Amino acid sequence: MSHISIAIDGPAAAGKSTIAKRVAKKLEYLYIDTGAMYRAVTLYVLEHGDDIIQNISNHVHITFGINDEVYLNDKDVSAEIRSPEVTNNVSRVAAIGEVRTYLVDMQREISTTSSVVMDGRDIGTTVLPDAEVKIFMQASPKVRAERRLLEETARGNDIDLETLTAEIIRRDEIDSTREISPLVQADDAVLLDTSHLSIEEAEAKIIQLVKDKLEVQ
Repeated sequence: MSHISIAIDGPAAAGKSTIAKRVAKKLEYLYIDTGAMYRAVTLYVLEHGDDIIQNISNHVHITFGINDEVYLNDKDVSAEIRSPEVTNNVSRVAAIGEVRTYLVDMQREISTTSSVVMDGRDIGTTVLPDAEVKIFMQASPKVRAERRLLEETARGNDIDLETLTAEIIRRDEIDSTREISPLVQADDAVLLDTSHLSIEEAEAKIIQLVKDKLEVQ
């Protein structure tokens, strides 16, 4: 088996990116933050208008730095893509067919060049349906809102828990009901509820799943 793909899906703030990044480092696989890719496109759309979506491939080029920096057209936008404005618009932009087609093609191409840990909403169902390991990560809206509150506070954003909970529930509804590649658990994905798990515990469970399925030592 030349390249191995691990797909981690789940709703916003379930802990996907944090844990996927740790798993990739542990296994020495390439980590691909697909959510950051959609956020980068969203940032560009907010700055330039929806009209550019029709020719998105001519306007947007996304790359990652060695320390997981996100570059949009060679500019480091790692901080900008985490703004509340981007967060509140990313589900809308991610539901647009032209955007998904462009980024899914890019994500699939990356997976052909190396072993990857890729997290998002539709990795196991659409992007990498043949991934060797699939995990669907979830947590209660309240727990996810509490986690997001810590992140937003650390970034200096002033927002309350009630607002964050409402935003997360709204994003869940948009992501789960969109026409193209909705957020659903793949039939062959392992369900992992992280509501009461530490980051280390969730990481350990995924590493064990990989070892059990692939005999990775």
